Amino acid sequence: MEVAKIIDHTNLRANATVDDIKKTCQEAKTYGFRGVCINPKWAKLVKEELKDTRIKVVVVIDWPCGASSTESRVCQAEVAKKEGADEIDPVLNIGDFRSGEYKKVLEDLKALAAVLPTKLIIETGYLTDEEIKKAASLVKEAGCYCAKTSTGMEPKVDLETKCRHIGLISQAVGSNFPIKAAGGIRTSADVLKVLEAGAGIIGTSSGVEIVTGKEPKKENEY
Repeated sequence: MEVAKIIDHTNLRANATVDDIKKTCQEAKTYGFRGVCINPKWAKLVKEELKDTRIKVVVVIDWPCGASSTESRVCQAEVAKKEGADEIDPVLNIGDFRSGEYKKVLEDLKALAAVLPTKLIIETGYLTDEEIKKAASLVKEAGCYCAKTSTGMEPKVDLETKCRHIGLISQAVGSNFPIKAAGGIRTSADVLKVLEAGAGIIGTSSGVEIVTGKEPKKENEY
């Protein structure tokens, strides 16, 4: 497998400049990454930078907390679509989910999945094993096409725990449902572990270091 083709090359830093985002796009073109994952404000720029390529424009929605109303989240998704996004990575409304508001969560996810292909961020570090499986089942039921482990923000999850969480997601959604592993994946060895656990897409800001074998940047988390 050519690892670059499954990496969503990520730049979600709050202090990213226009030049930083253009550099991220250039790296994606140089190494042939699957996608470029960015905050909503950059969608139009990234679409322009990636024109005439097959690299996907991936926009996070309601990141990193997932605590906005469905109306707000859908509005973000619709604007992202208008500005060139190919996919969205929204964050699960964890408060509603942990309050047992499963119907509300399901309707929220259905509304998002109706806008664009959706990789739903479960943020597994906040959840019990049973909650992870329940969240993953809602992701599939809602029509999202992929379950994603985390934002890479708090709470931090070590790689072994992340791999176990991937296994729990896979139990809930089945072996043919895509899983995106994200958060703290910095080396080719990390990639191999999450792939063996069942992931098929990698979200990381260390894509260049992974494909070139360079020393990973310690600050890269997402």
